[in-house]
Amino acid sequence: MNKVKIASILNAQDLIDEALTCDFAGWDFSELHDRWIEQSPSWSYKSLVEKAMQGADTMLDMGTGGGEFLSELSPRPKHIYATESYPPNIPVAERHLEPLGIEVRSFDHDERLPFERDQFDLVINRYESFSPAELKRILKPGGSFITEQVGGRDNEKVNEALGAQSMHEHYDWSLNKAVCSLKQNSLRIIDAHEEYPITQFHDIGAVVYFLRAIPWQIPDFRVAAYKEKLLELHHRIEQEGCFVVNSHRFLIVAEKSSD
Repeated sequence: MNKVKIASILNAQDLIDEALTCDFAGWDFSELHDRWIEQSPSWSYKSLVEKAMQGADTMLDMGTGGGEFLSELSPRPKHIYATESYPPNIPVAERHLEPLGIEVRSFDHDERLPFERDQFDLVINRYESFSPAELKRILKPGGSFITEQVGGRDNEKVNEALGAQSMHEHYDWSLNKAVCSLKQNSLRIIDAHEEYPITQFHDIGAVVYFLRAIPWQIPDFRVAAYKEKLLELHHRIEQEGCFVVNSHRFLIVAEKSSD
């Protein structure tokens, strides 16, 4: 094996080892800086939410992560709650949100949210699962639901490159499926969009970090099991400059009937 090849393998191992030692909590990917670059969709979820907040008195952020996004919104409604189901994120969210007067509640099932019927003027949801029937229950008549979702074909080229199964249980999650489920629960669709923005990985460490942070992408991911494919992808990134894939995003704005 020549010196260039050996140096490349050692570099890959250093990047992978670094990714394995990084802690991940909340929904903060600043650790990667410009090593993992996601193109934004054409809409602005934040702008849509802040506009809707102006007419709301009570609001819920479903799946707040570490509360990073919610803490940046302004001006906020008088009464705000946030939910989070992933235990490591809960103390991070509390640290961000409780000083702002926002209560964080944990839950373990989409169909049993810890809130009253007709409680919220606005429910927002970014990258979190949801039950349309439960949304109908907790929204006030005329209340709004705004969600930006990760579709089932998100970053599927990562799976292809590593020889991993892509047909996971949420592979068919799409705008059409989500819209149908909301309509079936008498929620009126106000706006809807679906896109496949570009994502760039600039080194193999960023790929490993991504797969640790997003464990549902390849549920059985372990470096040892995918070592050969990771090295192949590392060499490809060295040759091409980056590894380009497509994310899968869709946006829905819905409203509960006021009848």
